[in-house]
Amino acid sequence: MSKSHIDVWNNCLKVIKDNIPSISFKTWFEPIVPLKLENNVLTIEVPSPFFYEYIEEQYIDILGKILRKEIGNDVKLEYNVVVENNTFSNSAPYTIKYPTKNKAELRNQPVSLPLQNDEVSIKNPFVIPGLKKIEIDPQLNPEFSFSNFVEGECNRLARSAGYAVANNPGGTAFNPLFIYGGNGLGKTHLSQAIGIEVKDRFPEKTVLYVHAHKFQTQFMDSVRNNTRNDFVYFYQMIDVLIIDDIHELAGKERTQDIFFHIFNHLHQLNKQIILTADKPPVELQGIEQRLLSRFKWGLSADLQAPDFETRIAVLKNKVYNNGIELSVEVLEYIASHITNNMREMEGALVSIIAQATLNRKEITIELAKQIIDKLVKNIQRELSIDYIQKVVCDYFNMPVDMMKSKTRKREIVQARQIAMFFAKNLTKSSLATIGAMIGGKDHATVLHACKTVNNLLETDKRFKMYIDEIEKKLKL
Repeated sequence: MSKSHIDVWNNCLKVIKDNIPSISFKTWFEPIVPLKLENNVLTIEVPSPFFYEYIEEQYIDILGKILRKEIGNDVKLEYNVVVENNTFSNSAPYTIKYPTKNKAELRNQPVSLPLQNDEVSIKNPFVIPGLKKIEIDPQLNPEFSFSNFVEGECNRLARSAGYAVANNPGGTAFNPLFIYGGNGLGKTHLSQAIGIEVKDRFPEKTVLYVHAHKFQTQFMDSVRNNTRNDFVYFYQMIDVLIIDDIHELAGKERTQDIFFHIFNHLHQLNKQIILTADKPPVELQGIEQRLLSRFKWGLSADLQAPDFETRIAVLKNKVYNNGIELSVEVLEYIASHITNNMREMEGALVSIIAQATLNRKEITIELAKQIIDKLVKNIQRELSIDYIQKVVCDYFNMPVDMMKSKTRKREIVQARQIAMFFAKNLTKSSLATIGAMIGGKDHATVLHACKTVNNLLETDKRFKMYIDEIEKKLKL
């Protein structure tokens, strides 16, 4: 007995729900309505073009795997997209992984995707006999370009080094270029941006981006299939090799051994090697010492948690690229609540836009708060010192640079003392760190500022009103 479109879709939802965050499931999959299943074509209705674009970019891989299992390898997924209370659907082959369609073009563009069984994978000599270099797919996401990578104090060294490498791959002292930092800080984006820039400047060069886990899987497959030599030969052909999350090779001795030989071959031929990890080489565990020493041959550049201004710039860039207008207050609210993970911050922005589109609501502080409260586990989060300074300066209508200056004007000194007071009470930063970030002062100055503010709170009603109003803005 054949399955109905509802049964197929419900089975899809069960698997998807177990594999993505609950807030993402509610945002992107609960609003979808299955319409029909005919000739192995499943038609679903999505509430807006924005939904179609986002599902296609973020979830088509997992949908494809599930639907092939449910229906068969020749399955197709067709979207009916609601546009201004009208639905439309088209049918055409889907051939590119990262389509670039804006809403104006969408009416005349295909929205039917053949979910073939040939998932995107690196082309290798052991699956394609007689492989030529020109045939190698670099596996790069065109959205991860330098133009979309916002520069700040947190990433300036890494970005500058990456750009130098892109202009002269294999010809700088930055080989290998080792980029490290926490989750969501832009390691994948920056490493792929280098690859994209190299391909633009040097089309003849062979660039390849691969995740360490994929590299490990390919190697094990080559061992099972007795094609180990082909595997090595393939990677020795690459001009710019980008390995993401190299720390995932920890404890995998055979894979490390093969990578050691590939690394040596490429480096001796002045081919560029770019590696990313969550820690600097000196802190990596489970990686052979001979590899660690080679990781230190070039430059190790870290990506730090972005400051408030950089987070705002990232959000503005994202909003601009999506052709959407948002108030500064909403952007500042997002940037002040999600401080340590750029990926989560951008995801929160996308969820807010999606909810507003779905429910035809204006994007307000209240809507942003509803979404972020669901995304951020610890609502009583630690504020950043940068954000505290900005709120205080906005309240007293003065530029942040003025607070950081050495001026002794009474109003500036008082604003600086208030910022130090809130930084001490609302962050876990040391007194020395607070002083250094607010005017370049020492810990004794911070203690004096806090004592002054506490005294004025007890004796000056107008001053207490200032503090209460600023505190409300900080806890929005």
